Amino acid sequence: MPDLTANMPSSLKANARWTRLGDTEVPVMLVHPDWDSGQQVPITLWMHGRTVEKEIDPGRYLRWMRAGIGACAIDLPGHGERYDRSLQDPFRTLEVILQLVDEIDSIVTDVTELGSFDMQRLAIGGMSAGGMATMARLCKPHPFVCASVEATTGSWEHQRRRAMFQDREPAEIAAHNPIEHLAGWREIPFQAFHAEHDEWVDVNGQRAFLDSLQSQYENPENVELVTYEHTGAPHEHAGFGTHAADAKNRQRDFLVRWLT
Repeated sequence: MPDLTANMPSSLKANARWTRLGDTEVPVMLVHPDWDSGQQVPITLWMHGRTVEKEIDPGRYLRWMRAGIGACAIDLPGHGERYDRSLQDPFRTLEVILQLVDEIDSIVTDVTELGSFDMQRLAIGGMSAGGMATMARLCKPHPFVCASVEATTGSWEHQRRRAMFQDREPAEIAAHNPIEHLAGWREIPFQAFHAEHDEWVDVNGQRAFLDSLQSQYENPENVELVTYEHTGAPHEHAGFGTHAADAKNRQRDFLVRWLT
């Protein structure tokens, strides 16, 4: 496996630790602004998308670290240090998402026991498949105080044509579809990023989800959607291309607002 830290900024690499957490020993990368300070800092649990790994996009974690926020970046099932090519097949994406949702709580428990992070200031987020897992998890009681997602959707009906939902019974999809379980959603600040012309995840599905979410918020202004018209990213899906820095900065500012 190639060295995924080779191009990582030296300051980030010096403040990152690799370990395994949770009941299933999930590989994670933990980042703390200063491990030796003894200071508990806020932290964000972050989940990447399909076919990549937790070390991708170090600029995201560097921004958080410089803002005094820690990171717990997770390898999805079948990805990164737990590579399994079959689990990267788009037909198995739903399986990956549901396993990831089940793993989150025990990871949080182990992060808490480290004692280095302030778990009263805990955020969650992810992109694409990681974002779908984020929203599915937030439909049940949880400890998170805010969330940020990218290029994803909380309305799975809008994705029924995708491989991950083929040969799935409607009842199985409905059992986990976030838009159908908002009765269990606790009102927290929520931020979403999307490309208007995303070829893989229809922005209209996320708009429908966010409209439903806002309709039950006492403070609907705490649900934020940031969209970009044209990004130049592959399939207009991952990374936001020419708008990547803007998206990362806006996300950092959102986390700073609600965590610090």
